[in-house]
Amino acid sequence: MEESAVSLQQQLLEAGVHFGHLRKKWNPKMLPYIFAEKKGIHIIDLNKTTECLQEAAAALKSIAKSGKKILFVATKKQAKDIVAEAAQKVNMPYVTERWLGGMLTNFATIRRSVKKMQSIEKMLTDGTLDSVTKKERLRLQREKEKMEKVLGGVAQMARLPAAVFIVDITHEAIALAEARRLNITTFGVVDTNADPTKVDFPIPANDDATKSIAIIIHYVTAAIAEGLAERASEKEEQHEEEEIHEHTGRRELSLEAEEEEVPKPVRGSRPAPPKRRVPLAGGGGRKPSSRR
Repeated sequence: MEESAVSLQQQLLEAGVHFGHLRKKWNPKMLPYIFAEKKGIHIIDLNKTTECLQEAAAALKSIAKSGKKILFVATKKQAKDIVAEAAQKVNMPYVTERWLGGMLTNFATIRRSVKKMQSIEKMLTDGTLDSVTKKERLRLQREKEKMEKVLGGVAQMARLPAAVFIVDITHEAIALAEARRLNITTFGVVDTNADPTKVDFPIPANDDATKSIAIIIHYVTAAIAEGLAERASEKEEQHEEEEIHEHTGRRELSLEAEEEEVPKPVRGSRPAPPKRRVPLAGGGGRKPSSRR
C-alpha cells in the first residue's frame, strides 16, 4: 500500500498537481492542504492530495458497486474533453458544455427536454418528417443538435444521481449549490483559491492544468470501473446460485412425486388370504363321495 502511495505521489508530482494559485488569491480554509509558498505561489501538500484522492476513489467505487449513478461536471475548456471521454467509458452521465440552471433542482423539466430531443431524433430517423418541408426539417435538425450538445451527457440519466464529481468547484458554483441543496454527495477538485468545506470529499489539486485534471479523473474512473466489475461478478454469482437452487428444487419435487406413486402398506393391517381354486364340473379333479 505504501509503495503504491509513493508511486501515486510521484505521478501527481510529474503531472504538476502540486501547483496552486498566487498567494493573493488563496482561500484561508485551504491552509491544512498547503505545503509551502514559493515565489508567491502556494504549493499543495501531495501527501494530503494522495490521502484525499484514495478516500474519494473508495467512496466512488462503493457508490458504483451499489448500482447508482455519478454525475461528472466540468465545463472548463481544459477539462471538458477529458471528463466526457472518461465518463463515457464507465457509462456515467456528464455535463461539459453548459450547466443549465435547475438541472438537479428542476429535474422533471430537464427530463421533458430530454424526451423532446429523443422524439425529434426518432422522427428524423424513421421517416416521419418526409412529408414536411425542407425548411421545417432543417429547423428540427438544428434544434436537436443544440439540445444534444447541452443534454446529450444526461440523456440516459433517468433519476437524480447519488453523487456529483466537480472539477473546479469555484467555476461550477451553481452545480455545487444545487447538489448541496438536495443533499447529494459531492466530490470536487479543489485548488488553493476554493473553499474545501463546501464539498464532502475535497481533492486538493491544480484544477487548471490538463495533466493534473487527467490523472485525477483517470484515477477515480478506474475505481468506478472496479466497482462496476465487482457488481457484475456478484450478479453473475447470484444468478448461478439461483439456477443451482432451482435445479435442486426441481429434483426434490420429482423425487417426492415418485415416492407418492409407490403405494405404502397400511400399518397394523394383515395381508389378505389367498383365494382357493374351485374345480370346474367335469374336470380332472376328484369327485365328491356320495353318502348312502
